[in-house]
This record gives sequence, structure tokens and C-alpha cells, in this order.
Amino acid sequence: MASCSEESANVTATEEGPSEALSSQKREARLRKFRELHFKRNEARKINHQEVVEEDKRLKLPTNWEAKKARLEWELAVDEKKKECAAKGEDYDRVKLLEITADDAERWERKKKKKNPDTGFAGYAEAQFRQYQRLTKQIRPDLESYEKQREECGVDFHPTSNSLIHGTHVPSKDGIDRMVEDVEKQIEKRAKYSRRRAYNDDADIDYINERNAKFNKKAERFYGKYTAEIKQNLERGTAV
Repeated sequence: MASCSEESANVTATEEGPSEALSSQKREARLRKFRELHFKRNEARKINHQEVVEEDKRLKLPTNWEAKKARLEWELAVDEKKKECAAKGEDYDRVKLLEITADDAERWERKKKKKNPDTGFAGYAEAQFRQYQRLTKQIRPDLESYEKQREECGVDFHPTSNSLIHGTHVPSKDGIDRMVEDVEKQIEKRAKYSRRRAYNDDADIDYINERNAKFNKKAERFYGKYTAEIKQNLERGTAV
């Protein structure tokens, strides 16, 4: 009987040994996973704090800080390039043009063409100069007419102080048609110019400022015919 009990105790001990080892391994795995999660949480907390600090710094900066920063970095790069070219005895403008690709040059040319040089009326001299430029760009040289007129005028084609050709030139029909078409375009364009509306002293004052006056005019233009009767009843005091 004693031997049987000892054998059963040994069997129980051998069974409990692997189970305890397995449970300890699971516990170690859980603890290791818990430590990893704790480490990741601390890392995430640190990164979030850094992002909050950086965002606060960005919010305190001016609205156009990024553009200013890029501009300053570009100016510094240009200064460094100029110093480098000066040290090598090279022309900076020439080196800069050599570094420009064909695609960049075409893109810049397209941007220049898209820009509108007409900035509005600034003075009669500027307006006349812009019109002169516009008219000269429309000129298409007619070499046949040029040669014909030179043959007709002879030596007076290049007049001197002794030449008497004033009033002898007769414009062609095509030239007169072009002038008429251009004048008609100018008249049509001038008719589209906006002008300041005259102020009516006798009009009812139903606004508190200029913005409110414009809003009332728009409302009257769109809904005036629907609210005319209500407005009249309010003015007479007979509104229900």
C-alpha cells in the first residue's frame, strides 16, 4: 500500500510540474505583452504631446509664415549662389539661365502672356499709351502696299523739310474699315463701364448703411412685385 501511494504521488507531481511551467510561461507572455503595451502608450503620449506643442507654435505664427519662410530660404540660397559664382569668377545671371530647363521657360512664358497689363484707369497718359500698344500689336505689315506707295511717292517717300506731301495720302478702304471697326469696339466697351449711380434725395430712406441699402435694392428687384401690396398696407396702417 505504501508503494502504491508513493507511485501515485510521483505521478501527481509529474503531472503538476508541466502544468505549472505552462502557466508560468503564459503569465510571462502576458506580462511581456503588458509591458509592450505600456511602452507603446508612453510613446504615443510623448508623440501626442510633441504634436500639440508644434501645433501651438504654428498657431502662434503669422498666417503667411510658410510663404515668408520659403521666401527667406530662397533669398539665402540665391545669396549663397551669388557668392559661389563671384568666387569662381562667373556671371550669376548666366549661370542661372543655364540651370533653367525648357519646360520651366515655357511655363514662365505662358504665365507672362496670361497676365493682364491693363490695371485700369490711372491717368489719361497711361490710357493713351496702353491704347497705342494695343493698336501697334494689331498692325500687320502689307509689303505690297508698302512697295506700291514707295514707287508712287518716289523721293518724297522719305520726306525732308523741303517735301510737300501733306494731305496727299489717301487711306485704303480696308484701312478705313479697320478704323471704323476699332472705333465701334471702343464705343461698345465704353458702354459697358460701370458708373456711380446718382443719389436721389427724394427717395424713401429704408436702410441704415450702404450695405443694407444694396441688400434692400436686391430684395426689391427680386421680390418687389410679390410684396408691393403688403408694403402699401403697412404704409397705410391697414395691414392685418
